[in-house]
Amino acid sequence: MFSNPDLMKFIFGRLTLDSIPYHEPILVVTFIAVAIGGIAVVGAITYFRLWGYLWKEWFTSIDHKKIGVMYIVLALIMLLRGFADALMMRTQQAIAFNGNPGFFPPHHYDQIFTAHGVIMIFFMAMPFITGLMNLVVPLQIGARDVSFPFLNNFSFWMTTAGAIIIMLSLFIGEFARTGWLAYPPLSGIDYSPGVGVDYYIWGLQVAGVGTTLSGINLIATIIKMRAPGMTLMKMPVFTWTALCTNILIVASFPILTATLALLTLDRYVGTHFFTNDLGGNSMMYINMIWIWGHPEVYILILPCFGVFSEIVSTFSGKRLFGYNSMVYATVCITVLSYLVWLHHFFTMGSGASVNSFFGITTMIISIPTGAKMFNWLFTMYRGRIRFDVPMLWTIGFMVTFVIGGMSGVLLAVPPADFVLHNSLFLIAHFHNVIIGGVVFGVFAGTNYWFPKAFGFRLDPFWGKMSFWFWLVGFYFAFMPLYVLGLMGVTRRMSQFDDPSLQIWFIIAAFGAFLIALGIGSFLMQIFVSIRKREELRDVTGDIWGGRTLEWSTSSPPPAYNFAFTPVVHDHDAWDDMKKRGYTRPLLGFKPIHMPKNTGTGVILSGLSVALAFGLIWYMWWLAAVSFIAILVVAIGHTFNYKRDFYISAEEVTNTEATRTALLASKG
Repeated sequence: MFSNPDLMKFIFGRLTLDSIPYHEPILVVTFIAVAIGGIAVVGAITYFRLWGYLWKEWFTSIDHKKIGVMYIVLALIMLLRGFADALMMRTQQAIAFNGNPGFFPPHHYDQIFTAHGVIMIFFMAMPFITGLMNLVVPLQIGARDVSFPFLNNFSFWMTTAGAIIIMLSLFIGEFARTGWLAYPPLSGIDYSPGVGVDYYIWGLQVAGVGTTLSGINLIATIIKMRAPGMTLMKMPVFTWTALCTNILIVASFPILTATLALLTLDRYVGTHFFTNDLGGNSMMYINMIWIWGHPEVYILILPCFGVFSEIVSTFSGKRLFGYNSMVYATVCITVLSYLVWLHHFFTMGSGASVNSFFGITTMIISIPTGAKMFNWLFTMYRGRIRFDVPMLWTIGFMVTFVIGGMSGVLLAVPPADFVLHNSLFLIAHFHNVIIGGVVFGVFAGTNYWFPKAFGFRLDPFWGKMSFWFWLVGFYFAFMPLYVLGLMGVTRRMSQFDDPSLQIWFIIAAFGAFLIALGIGSFLMQIFVSIRKREELRDVTGDIWGGRTLEWSTSSPPPAYNFAFTPVVHDHDAWDDMKKRGYTRPLLGFKPIHMPKNTGTGVILSGLSVALAFGLIWYMWWLAAVSFIAILVVAIGHTFNYKRDFYISAEEVTNTEATRTALLASKG
C-alpha cells in the first residue's frame, strides 16, 4: 500500500498547488480574461447549436480545403498570443530604465521571450504556410484532394495538440527560460530543473509529428497527382515552392526530433550527450539544432516567394518573367539552405577556415534570392499594375525584404558578426526578413486566395488599413533596433542602465502598437467582409484573374474540386485554357469516389496532449495509459473499412449545371 504522500506523488507526480502561478498578477488577469473569452465562445457555440455542425463539417473533415482553413485559423489564434508577448516585451523594455524594474521580473520576462519565438515560428508561421499549401496546391495541380486525406486531418490535429501543450504552460507550471532554441547547458536538468524545458520539448515533438507527416503528404500529392500534361516544368511557381518546402520539411524535421530526443534523454535518464561531463558536448546540440533551424527559415520563406510570384503575375496582367529561372532559383535555395547553418554561431570558436566557408556560402545564397527579386520587377515592367491589397503586400515585401537581405549579407561577414551577433542588430535583421517576408507573404496569400476558398473577397478598405499599419509599424518597431545594435546594446535584456537608450525603445514600442492596430484591422477586415459578403461575392472565382489551374473551378470549389480532370498544355494553365475556349462541361460525368470524415485525428490529438502532460509532470500512469490508448486507437483505425462513399453522376451533374448557369448569368 502507498502511504498518503507516496500515493499523491504517484497520482500527481511533481504537480502541486504551487505549480499554479496564482502569485503572478499578470498571469492571474490573463487567466481570467482567457476563461471569460473561452466561456463566451463555448456559450455562443452552444446557444447557436453549432457543435454538431463543427464536428461533422470541420473537425472531422478530410477535405484539404477545410483543413487548410483550420490551419490558418490556428495560426491567427497563435498570432494573437505570440504578438501579445511581443507587445509586453516592447513595453517592458521601454519603461525599465533608471532603476525602474518594469512590470516583469526577469524570470517571467525570460519565459515571455522564449514563448514568443517558439509560438511565432512553430505555431503561427508554420501553420499559416501549411494552411495555404493545403488549400491551394491540390487545386493548382488539378487533384481532387491530397494523397492521404486522413493523414492530413491527423497532421493538423497533432499541430493543434502541440499548440495546446505550449498554451498549458501559461497557467500550469512555467515555460522554458532558455530562448527559443533551448541551448544546453541552460536547458539541461542542472540549470533548468523545472517543467519549462519539458513543455518546450514535448510541445515541439508532438507538433513535429504533424509537420513531418504533412510534408510527406504534400510531396506525394505533387509528385503523383498532377493533372494530365502537367510536367514538373509546367507546374505553377507556388506549387514548385511548396514541393521544395516540403522536401526541406521531410529532410530537416527528423533532425529536430532526434536532437530533442537526445536532450530528453539527458534530462530524464541522466545521459550526457550535451553536457561537459562524461564526453558530452553542448556544441553538438547547437550544430544539430541549426542543421534543422536554417532550412526552417527557407521552409517559411519559399512558399511566400511562390505567393508573391502568383500575385505579381496576376496584378501586372502578364505572364511571370523568367519562369525557368524562378524554378532553378528555388531549387538552388533548397540545396544551399543546408550549407549555411554555421553562420548562426560564427562566434563560438569554429576557426577561420570554417567561418570563411560558411560566410561565403551565406553570401552565395543571396544570389538566387536576388534573381527572384529581379524577375518580379521585370514582370511588373510595362505591365498593367493594379494596386489591390495583395499587390500592396507584395510591394511592401519587396522593399522591406531587400533591406533585411542586405543586413543579412553584412552579418555573413564573420568579423562583422563577431561585433553584432549578440546585439539587437541581429534581432532587427531576423524580424526584417521574417515579418517582411513571411508575415507579409501569408497576409498577401490570404487576401489573394480568400475568394477562392469562400466565394467572396475580403473588404479592401480594412485590408489597406491593415497593410499600412503593419508596414509603418514595422519600420518604427525595428529600425531603432538596428541603431541600438550598432551601439552595442545586447539582446535578451529586460532592463537597461543608460537613460540615453530609452527614446529608441519608446519608438520601438510605438511601432509595436501600430502593428497591433494592423492585426486589429485584419480581424475587422474579416468581420466586415462576412457581414458584406453578398456585396463582395463573385461566382466565377476569377476576381483577380488568376493565371493558374485553381481558377478553372468554381469558388468555393465543390468537395471533389474537379468533376472533370483538366488537361494541361502550358505552365500558365488557365490562361492557356481561356485561349483554347475552355468551358465547364455539362454532360458525361462519372461517379466520384470520396473518403468519409473521421474523428480519429481529434482523438489521437487529445491522447497526445495527455501523454505529453503526463511526461512533463512525471505522472507515469497517465503517460502509460495515454500511450496504450494511442496504440489502440491507431490500430483500430486501420480496421475501419467503411470510410469511403461515392458522389453519383446525377449529383455532380446537378451541381455543375447550377454553377454553369450562374456563370452564364455573369456573362
